[in-house]
Amino acid sequence: MAMDTFVLNAPSLTFNSHSKLPLLTRRATKPFNFTINMSLQQRIVVPNKHGEKLVGIFHDSGSKDIVVLCHGFRSSKETTSIVNLAAALENARISSFRFDFSGNGESDGTFQYGHYWREADDLHAVTQYFRGSNRDVAAIVGHSKGGGVVLLYASKYHDVKLVVNLSGRYDLKAGIEERLGKDYTERIKKDGFIDVKRRSGSFDYRVTEESLMDRLGTNMHEACLNIDKDCRVLTVHGSSDTIIPVQDALEFAKIIPNHKLHIIEGADHPYTNHQDELTSVVVNFIKENLHQDGGADS
Repeated sequence: MAMDTFVLNAPSLTFNSHSKLPLLTRRATKPFNFTINMSLQQRIVVPNKHGEKLVGIFHDSGSKDIVVLCHGFRSSKETTSIVNLAAALENARISSFRFDFSGNGESDGTFQYGHYWREADDLHAVTQYFRGSNRDVAAIVGHSKGGGVVLLYASKYHDVKLVVNLSGRYDLKAGIEERLGKDYTERIKKDGFIDVKRRSGSFDYRVTEESLMDRLGTNMHEACLNIDKDCRVLTVHGSSDTIIPVQDALEFAKIIPNHKLHIIEGADHPYTNHQDELTSVVVNFIKENLHQDGGADS
């Protein structure tokens, strides 16, 4: 697979959430410090099976193990939680790769409303690339839609033993009316699409009937039943999440056999004021389970 890289040559910098420095917790309101050596970052382009270029940033901490970080709906590899997780993993001397799914961020393709399984295939292209580069993909981590994607990946490919689902949605039939409005089924059948607008009234993105049916046809419950028992899964969810209710996390806990559940009290969907607890829980889970055989735990 082709690779296009550049190295950011800069000294080690300390980022603070109250500063104006780039990348890390600019939007967080709680102090949050990380030291990150930017000379270890590489921009890598990985082609997916459709020939589209997936663009990502590789944080090389020198470890053979690598954690792949997956963003959520209408997001990118630059979202606060994903960047903070990469920095926290780097501090733990664990390499990571954060990338944009096709149709998002810098990657090729057109944004699609559904395409959960297609994004799981994008993730597979990434894991195959790093395995071909003599790296071990130790864990996959996804937030929101990305949380669903990493679970689908685990149910299909069975080649990653640590999976972290951050605020993923269990019932994909829920949450649609909030975005598309009432009577969305009738409207999309009539016109073939629905254009979603921003609060300002400007165009945001188009939902096609095909992409809507793709989402409605994706069964998370059925997929999770196919996750191997030796695959260790951590679900993290905020108790004050108004985008995806915390009850979804409880449903995952019921059906995934080798599962650990962590609820962050008071946290919203993007973990705005809880970045420190989020990164601590995720990194500790990965460190504790790296190179270990998973055992069942609720």
